Amino acid sequence: MDFLDDLFEPVTDIVTDTKIPVGKWAKTVFDWLNAHGGPVFDFIGSVLGWVIDTMLDILDAIPAPLLIVLLVAFAWAMQRSWKICLLVAAGFLFVLNQGYWDEMLQSLTLILFSCAVCMAIGVPLGIAAAHRPRLYAAMSPVLDLMQTLPTFVYLIPAIVFFGLGMVPGLIATVVFVLPAPIRLTYLGVSSTPAALLEASTAFGATKSQTLWKVELPYALPQIMAGLTQAIMLSLSMVVIAAMVGANGLGVPVVRALNSVNTALGFESGFIIVVVAILLDRMLKVERK
Repeated sequence: MDFLDDLFEPVTDIVTDTKIPVGKWAKTVFDWLNAHGGPVFDFIGSVLGWVIDTMLDILDAIPAPLLIVLLVAFAWAMQRSWKICLLVAAGFLFVLNQGYWDEMLQSLTLILFSCAVCMAIGVPLGIAAAHRPRLYAAMSPVLDLMQTLPTFVYLIPAIVFFGLGMVPGLIATVVFVLPAPIRLTYLGVSSTPAALLEASTAFGATKSQTLWKVELPYALPQIMAGLTQAIMLSLSMVVIAAMVGANGLGVPVVRALNSVNTALGFESGFIIVVVAILLDRMLKVERK
């Protein structure tokens, strides 16, 4: 096959010698933003850092047994199942028993805040996309890029703009997680049966009433699925966020990786799995 290489070598040389400077363009943009938007990024970082610290202080102020009781009560309010309440109690007691309570609270703070931001942005965008097909067509490539771009790539500009700590981990988590609630909200609203929409229109409902009383109730399982997906994806980011200074359950995993400590790695990784299962069971909503 050498003759084929020789035949196409001039074409290959032309293509490689005229490399499109994508990386240089990106660096130019980031350098310009960092040079001209420094005060803005400092303000955003300070606000986000204060919110995260405040949420963590509130959770830390609640004794662990009392917080477990509150979580079990929340699980009962959401699911009305004593089996899930028993699972939640046993799971969080296991986390406490293993000595990862503080790390779990730190990760929980990051997860709660990132999911709140993602749902606050994702649900309205998903609703708008469901009502405007052209908007979703324009958003879809961007969402694909956000989900497929390696997560470490998000961390580079986040570190440049916000430094090390919880804030860059939060920013990277939000960018990575945001497509899930957008897509699932879009799916839920756009799949509302035409018969329900026609009945709503026949009874004189306005577009706003149709949205709040027909489309959103029908789409609620998908919206909650978007929330649980956001939680799962946020938990998958705790290890990566720990690499840029974010505290939480990812720190012992990174420590175990650096020291090749199998016991610590399995123990901390299993805690992440337990927390993921508990949050998923607490927030799961099924269509009746």
